[in-house]
Amino acid sequence: MTCKILALTKYGDLGGSNRYRFYQYLPYLKSQDFDITVAHLLDNTYVTNVNAGKRKIGNILLPYLQRLFSSLSHKNYDLLWIEKELFPYLPLWFETIATQNIPYVVDYDDAQFHRYDHSSYKLVKMFLSQKIDKVMANARLVIAGNKYIAERAARAGAKRIEIIPTVIDLDRYSLKTNPHSDAFNIGWIGSPITSTYLKSLQSVFQTLTEQRNCQFTLVGAGNLEIDNIDLTIKKWGEHSEVEDIKTFDVGIMPLHNTPWEQGKCGIKLIQYMACAVPVIGTPIGANREIIHPGENGFYAESLDEWTEALLALANDPQLCSQMGVKGREIVESEYCLQVTAPRLAQLLRSSI
Repeated sequence: MTCKILALTKYGDLGGSNRYRFYQYLPYLKSQDFDITVAHLLDNTYVTNVNAGKRKIGNILLPYLQRLFSSLSHKNYDLLWIEKELFPYLPLWFETIATQNIPYVVDYDDAQFHRYDHSSYKLVKMFLSQKIDKVMANARLVIAGNKYIAERAARAGAKRIEIIPTVIDLDRYSLKTNPHSDAFNIGWIGSPITSTYLKSLQSVFQTLTEQRNCQFTLVGAGNLEIDNIDLTIKKWGEHSEVEDIKTFDVGIMPLHNTPWEQGKCGIKLIQYMACAVPVIGTPIGANREIIHPGENGFYAESLDEWTEALLALANDPQLCSQMGVKGREIVESEYCLQVTAPRLAQLLRSSI
């Protein structure tokens, strides 16, 4: 029997969360007799403007009205599949009206609840701090990207909780085959918003350049500058990101130690590993689960640990190769669409 689902995402397919947790699943779901209509809240132009630092509140008024109209048309569907919430920064009442008389599944790949309960704005905390908890509690199913989010859903009283990590499509990722060049290439991929994490490693990068011939390649970092460090910044592109990652000798994911970072899903690490690139990351949130220290990469928290881990790989091409192979094996067994898509299909069907 065909399952008709209305997928209500926050952004179009240029939004990273939407691309990995919704759009990439559509071909498989459609092959399994799902009839899925996607209605995003904010389009790709909005995403492009945000990445360029051009966010304007006036640009979201019409999309909110369109979202209300599309969600109220749910009588034609069996299930709503919602990314995080329907109406960011609006009270729960709007969510309740839009989802009455239809079951819904809600998906989280970050700690969206902390945008409200840890907000610096008193009114936001006062009126919205419990909103996401109630959205979770009223859902037929909560799909969490990691344990931290799942634990919050449990405390909120969610009826059913399942963890599906953010994953990649193996068919898009080929393995890095070129050996070390003369310069050890330290790589990172992300967005201008998340590139600020890299600034904390300035002294580490400085030490590396003093002891080793290194280069720093950042994909999607926008106009980031780090004092005294020569950066190669490449524009992110869906069709070029894999080839860019394959030039890395190591992929890094530094984070700050705050509750928000606890909810991150570590997709950068998975992308690196899918290309057989060893990884180094701050042991926070999903990073602790993805990195197997000494096997596919290293944890690094202090500046000394970052320096030691990077030098260990810079000085040992064979170790890089071994860790890269192990990383790819982990992705193939746990963090790929080929593993998670059949499970997601079963979960959606059972939620109707």
